[in-house]
Amino acid sequence: MGASFISELLSYVEAGGWVMPPLIVLMVVLWFAIGYRFAALQRGTARGARNLLDKTAKRLAAGKPPKSDGVMVRAARKGLRLKGSGVIELRGFLDDAFWEEERDIKRYDVLIKTIVMVAPLLGLLGTVIGMIETFDSLGDMSLYSQSGGIAGGISQALFTTQMGLAVSIPGLIVNGMLNRKQQDMQLELAQMKDILCAEHTDEMAAAGAVPVGG
Repeated sequence: MGASFISELLSYVEAGGWVMPPLIVLMVVLWFAIGYRFAALQRGTARGARNLLDKTAKRLAAGKPPKSDGVMVRAARKGLRLKGSGVIELRGFLDDAFWEEERDIKRYDVLIKTIVMVAPLLGLLGTVIGMIETFDSLGDMSLYSQSGGIAGGISQALFTTQMGLAVSIPGLIVNGMLNRKQQDMQLELAQMKDILCAEHTDEMAAAGAVPVGG
């Protein structure tokens, strides 16, 4: 059964022509990038920003390690350490500290969008090439004797369009869901910065030194 499946798959790739290998490579790269984004977009907690900061502050004060790892958990620990370090302009330091998390949740987004856009066009190119070859072969009737006439040639030519859409559509749907999650996390990171800066301002004011720029 496995051998027949591989044989059928190879015949499918061969029927699609030279466009099929690049489409397969794009599919592999696409799902690698989606898998990376899915792993990178793990929050590490279901808590909101303020609740997470409170719980993380208690664990840091007790010297306990985090219960889980994720973007929001790492950001909370970094932010609380910075707030407790006595820096004056906390906002700038938070922007620098959160840069790694903000970069990770956006990584490969452009690559996925590019593949989703290019795959159908590459499939269409393969179909156009296949159609040209199909009609060229009608001149000496070789198509009729080899692959069942013009219908067989057109059927083979459409393989690449089918493959391009099969690569693009799932990637478009899944990446749309990941983008929504990314936007939510970006908003939460911004909210976390605002909370930390507000608390820092209050603490500095109570100590008699109001920070410049929050």
